[in-house]
Amino acid sequence: MSKQAPGAAARPPLGLTVVVPALDEEEAIGATLERCLAARARIVRDTPVTHVNVVVVSDGSTDRTAEIARSFPEVVVVEFAENQGYGAAIKAGWEKEPAELLAFLDADGTCDPEFLAPMCAELVGGGHDLVLGGRMGPQSSMPRLRRLGNTLFAVLLGHLSRRRVSDTASGMRVLRKEALPRLLPLPDGLHFTPAMSARALIDGELRVAELEMPYHERIGRSKLAVVRDGLRFLGVIVATVAYIRLSRLTGPVMLALAVASAALLARPTLFYVAHARLEEWMFYRIALALTLSTIALVLLCATIVGEHVSALTHLRYESFGPDTRGLWRYENLRALAVAGLVLALVGALLNVEGVRQLLTSGRVTLHWSRVMLGAFFGVNLAVLASAVGTLKIVRALHARQPYLRRRGD
Repeated sequence: MSKQAPGAAARPPLGLTVVVPALDEEEAIGATLERCLAARARIVRDTPVTHVNVVVVSDGSTDRTAEIARSFPEVVVVEFAENQGYGAAIKAGWEKEPAELLAFLDADGTCDPEFLAPMCAELVGGGHDLVLGGRMGPQSSMPRLRRLGNTLFAVLLGHLSRRRVSDTASGMRVLRKEALPRLLPLPDGLHFTPAMSARALIDGELRVAELEMPYHERIGRSKLAVVRDGLRFLGVIVATVAYIRLSRLTGPVMLALAVASAALLARPTLFYVAHARLEEWMFYRIALALTLSTIALVLLCATIVGEHVSALTHLRYESFGPDTRGLWRYENLRALAVAGLVLALVGALLNVEGVRQLLTSGRVTLHWSRVMLGAFFGVNLAVLASAVGTLKIVRALHARQPYLRRRGD
């Protein structure tokens, strides 16, 4: 723990814990810790932080990483007997030395601990919950392939979250301890950082900032497997978006299905308007169009239910109040169900003659289009009714939440 600068005693205590996760980093860990300890004076002088803790977590290292770290008396050292993962090491460090502000940086010499000072100043002064160190500036020494991958992930996450950052996997960041519950659970592996970025940006309520930081060539061998970890990063971004803002993923798919269905139906519709009949060659085209439409409707209902369940789980179901605008409101689904009921009745009326024929003669000569439309309307009514019923349960659970919370208190 660092000593406070003159005059710092008058400030309310505001601690910063800096975790350095390390796996076989004996070549770089010594210099990294020297720089971390030296940076404490600037952090305390230039920010509201009053004291700084430095924690090294040796993540199952088989070299001298832990031994070198223990040679620094002011550094707290945590040792894992076996490798548990980058994210697990960071979380263990925060648990070992809890503080109001939490930070981490890589042990490989790529990050400059001095940069924690402007990051902490931005976090506190700007009222942010999380400050990311962006490694994509012109002075960055990041290899081209990794730069390309990080750029693609940033573009994807920016599109899905509608919030812009340049680096989703930065290994240097600072956050408020009180914001951590909104980010948890976080994975134990290297995908810890993109998972944190995705959850912070998709959440919508957390205040996130990014500062361009210096980034140097690493010392020693990289632990990152570009293809394997790249796919893992992609997976965690998509998964995070799915359980917080499912519509950001399904919206484009639904639109594509609707456009394809409309394109398939365009020619038969124009033919029917001109000739008041449908021909046999249209059967497969119409069948495919109605199938795509049904898939789109199923996806729509699943999305609406998913959005409501997510809002309920994250304790912000008020976003679906009666006065709220948006496609995912309960009232919109109920209106769709009413429309589906009307269409199902139309479908039933179209097939009354076919039922009569089946009961009286055992043969049905009704045109195939009537049977197809009847089945289409009936199936979609069942889908809509199921979704409305599920949302009624979700709304009932929301009504019970205040009482359940009171009982828990």
